[in-house]
Amino acid sequence: MLLTIDTGNTNIAIGLMDGDRIVDSFRLMTKTPRTSDEFMTFLYSFLETAGVRPEEIDDIVLSSVVPKLNYTLSAAVFKTFGRKPLIIDHETETGITVAIDNPREVGADLLVDMAAAYSRVQDSCLVLDFGTATTLTYVSKDAFFRYAVICPGLGISANVLTDNTAKLPEIEIRVPESSLASNTVDAMQVGVVIGYIGMIETIIRRMKEELHDPDCRVIATGGLGRVVSSATDLIDEYDPDLAYHGMRVIYDLMKKAGRV
Repeated sequence: MLLTIDTGNTNIAIGLMDGDRIVDSFRLMTKTPRTSDEFMTFLYSFLETAGVRPEEIDDIVLSSVVPKLNYTLSAAVFKTFGRKPLIIDHETETGITVAIDNPREVGADLLVDMAAAYSRVQDSCLVLDFGTATTLTYVSKDAFFRYAVICPGLGISANVLTDNTAKLPEIEIRVPESSLASNTVDAMQVGVVIGYIGMIETIIRRMKEELHDPDCRVIATGGLGRVVSSATDLIDEYDPDLAYHGMRVIYDLMKKAGRV
């Protein structure tokens, strides 16, 4: 079995994979300070809940966009399993050729998403990750990553409106039934959510047009991706577990190359 750890700006998502099947998963808040011993305790508890012994884990893969946590998580993994995790970065073999101006700028989250999406479609694809920030990354038919867009996340957009006004309340992030709002909450949901969907649709259309690739597959992931995906026909597929599958793809490539 493979243990995958996806460290984002908001959550640390831990997934247990048996081949392509996700056996179990667990999430922790990223910003809560924890020692390696505390992370180790979480790992043991997670495995116990899943009914899996530490010795049944073949390897561990870590994808992280929070570098300051890498040492602590690696130490926790070593204490639990007696080995270091495979840490994904811009130099890792992912099956995707990174051809942007500065490959060092590419986050591990984008790499695992693109690896999973391209492995799935074996063709050009536009990958949307609705996290703390929303990213759109394009992979060409020949597996080159050249273009990306970064937007404020949907949650951030809603929070900025609430935090910077005296009387506007916090709202549920959901698609309103109508764009004709007659109260404050509905008006905010139209502006924030429908407005955000419109922004995403515009970017998708413009990228496809400028890339001369109208048929590229659009795949979305990330917590709030479900909200946006359900309200537009421009997203072909939503997979909340895309990162786990991407780490599996990358691990298999590294293993085949004899690097793990």
